[in-house]
Amino acid sequence: MVTAPLRCCLLSGGASRRMGTDKALLPHPEGGTWLERSLRLLLSLERPVCLLTRHRAHRLLAPAPVEVLDEPPPWDGPLTALARLMDRYPGDSLLLCPVDMPWLDRPTLEALIAAGTGAGGPAVPAGTLLTAHDGRRDQPLLGIYPATAANRAALQRYLAGGDRRLLGWLEQRGYRPVPLPAAALRNCNRPAAWPGPWLVSSQSIPPG
Repeated sequence: MVTAPLRCCLLSGGASRRMGTDKALLPHPEGGTWLERSLRLLLSLERPVCLLTRHRAHRLLAPAPVEVLDEPPPWDGPLTALARLMDRYPGDSLLLCPVDMPWLDRPTLEALIAAGTGAGGPAVPAGTLLTAHDGRRDQPLLGIYPATAANRAALQRYLAGGDRRLLGWLEQRGYRPVPLPAAALRNCNRPAAWPGPWLVSSQSIPPG
């Protein structure tokens, strides 16, 4: 069973090329930006929260007590980001969350956490990697990743081989999918997928 401290980690370091604007700064109907809404959601779980980003504008929006981490180059995607988080928080279980799931809600996160702790179900062996599953496919950017010594070593070996695919590492390492509501797991990468008003610049912010 997972007993390590749980830490919520928001990934917000992408370039938003397909969206055509910085999606983390898009206005959310619940108030503020996608980024601010995501951080409020994670803070509502009453667990430590960190934000990993390479964008200065994102860092400035993070409220206390969020720990803000500057993501240095190379920016090789979420697997490299996960490795950095595991190295920073060894021994913790990391609830990884992307900034571009604007429909994500607290019940969905609580269901994922319950699966990770074995609450109401079979015990989960320590170190088990869990990913969200929407009924059709895995959504590995939302998951629980215990930063055990074994997982950290396996991840470093995988990265040393030159592969940067998160799902590729999971398939090699072994993981457990957690069925969750598909509506909450919708990933929004293109303008047509988001019905909200466009109240921000059409240009992505530069890394800073």
